[in-house]
Amino acid sequence: MLEYRRSCECCGRELAVGDDRVYICSFECTWCAGCAATFPSGGCPNCGGSLQLRPVRSFSRRMHVPTVQPHSETRRLLARSA
Repeated sequence: MLEYRRSCECCGRELAVGDDRVYICSFECTWCAGCAATFPSGGCPNCGGSLQLRPVRSFSRRMHVPTVQPHSETRRLLARSA
């Protein structure tokens, strides 16, 4: 399941799950529209991947956003094994 991060990785602005102007890359790096517009190549400054608008969950699914970030846990495990 796609991780819906709650803040921009550049400016720290809070991002709502229903915000339709949030950009992500394939590694789920998350950026507000204002910051994404400033990236010179139009790509993710972390990994170089292309940025796409993050899909918006239906209202009933927005109510169930886990507080634990499963993707972050996977990243931690992968970093430890590298």
